Amino acid sequence: ATLLFGLGLGTTITFTSSHWLLAWMGLEINTLAIIPLMVQHHHPRAVEATTKYFLVQATAAAMLRFASMTNAWLTGQWDIQQMSHPLPITMIALALALKTGLAPVHAWLPEVLQGLDLTTGLLLSTWQSLAPFALLLQIQPTNSTLLIMLGLSSTLVGGWGGLNQTQLRKILAYSSIAHLGWMILVLQFSPSLTLLTLLMYFMMTSSTFLTFKLNNSTNINTLATS
Repeated sequence: ATLLFGLGLGTTITFTSSHWLLAWMGLEINTLAIIPLMVQHHHPRAVEATTKYFLVQATAAAMLRFASMTNAWLTGQWDIQQMSHPLPITMIALALALKTGLAPVHAWLPEVLQGLDLTTGLLLSTWQSLAPFALLLQIQPTNSTLLIMLGLSSTLVGGWGGLNQTQLRKILAYSSIAHLGWMILVLQFSPSLTLLTLLMYFMMTSSTFLTFKLNNSTNINTLATS
């Protein structure tokens, strides 16, 4: 219960903050809260997936912190809405892309999801992408070209990557990458439509993960016989 509270608290802090340091703190609380949930089964694959996840999130958090400090140094502003210099904006967009698993910095996501159980995988695919997505929503008017490139590459990688997979969790990971790509693309033209897409993605992903959990399915062959 404490860990779930930590997940909720981290996301809420990031949602409500207008200061980069607070937003970064919320993301870190989120990461630290989900790590014990990921490793609770003590399976070697779960430990490996958790280690990969921690290293990726720590790298992204360091990039985000460095970019926000660079922005403060160049412009004298810590405010999320007051981003004007292109260098920190680009670094922050890439750090958030790494955090959510957008292509081309997506390679960790299928590997991490494959090592987790379906319930934790569901949390990782849905709740954990909320806070970074909220930050992308706030910086998107200033950095549309980079975000369109990230969105396009994610839709392509997500579509192609899932084609030759037999493991359901990897298919879901590539599906997640593709959906996030579409959301980033739509974000440039209609933020309200993006929020509707995000809600639909949450509902579809939750029902899919929970169905697989109910049937105890991990690959396509067991799904066909269950």
